[in-house]
Amino acid sequence: MVKLIVCLTGMPGAGKSTIANGLNEKGFEIINMGDAVRQEAKEKNLEPTGQNLGKLMLELREKNGQGAIAKLIEPQIMKSNSDVIVVDGIRSNAEIEVLKKICKLKILSIHASTDTRYDFLTKRGRSDDPDNRGKFDERDSRELGVGISTSIALADETISNNNLSIEQLIDRAYNTIKSWLNK
Repeated sequence: MVKLIVCLTGMPGAGKSTIANGLNEKGFEIINMGDAVRQEAKEKNLEPTGQNLGKLMLELREKNGQGAIAKLIEPQIMKSNSDVIVVDGIRSNAEIEVLKKICKLKILSIHASTDTRYDFLTKRGRSDDPDNRGKFDERDSRELGVGISTSIALADETISNNNLSIEQLIDRAYNTIKSWLNK
């Protein structure tokens, strides 16, 4: 039975997936909210572009409520035997409320400046990453529109990722989670 769900939140490109990948290498189970949307897109034969995935995310929320994406990953969490599951990409209070019903939950917010995030995203190379500043700004607006600022504000801890190495970023997240487990 899962003892703790750690929700990673923050604006696109802040470092959530970098942390998730690093924590996965340290043995944590990771569930990516964006992967759940990408899987839905695949099942609907939609090309996984930023525009298509953003539209699908909004449609799922409109049809199934603001916690819709968290509901998509709920079965995966329930099947898990891990003590800790790290959920990458929480975007709203409604998603947090869905996951709080499963077990203890903590929120870790990752912050990075707009320029830092834009730089990270243009180098990452995922199919839904913006290829220009206009698309980047549009994506930020969409994320803010679904309530990501609330999940960021509700964070139990925040890590600033403006001048950290990847190792420092992952270590800070790892140490934060370990401290939560020891309480």
